[in-house]
Amino acid sequence: MDKLQKIGTRSIIMAALLCSMMLIGVEAIAQCPMCRSAAESNLKAGGGNGRGLNAGILYMLAMPYLLVTTLGLLWWRNKRKNNLDLEN
Repeated sequence: MDKLQKIGTRSIIMAALLCSMMLIGVEAIAQCPMCRSAAESNLKAGGGNGRGLNAGILYMLAMPYLLVTTLGLLWWRNKRKNNLDLEN
């Protein structure tokens, strides 16, 4: 096999693995066992501290993605503006 065929074969295998991983439904628990047991015991005792725990975790998870996306968009817009200025 030549180099191009090896790259194509590897790409197909990686794409198939990626698709199969995305199709497998795995329940994700966003809490460590200690936090989960503390939140469950708090809820059983009538407290309300555990209700917003998962929402808070997801909020903290989303912040880096939003920051990187915003910086990427600003960089792309600035680069595009500079390229248009150079063309004119």
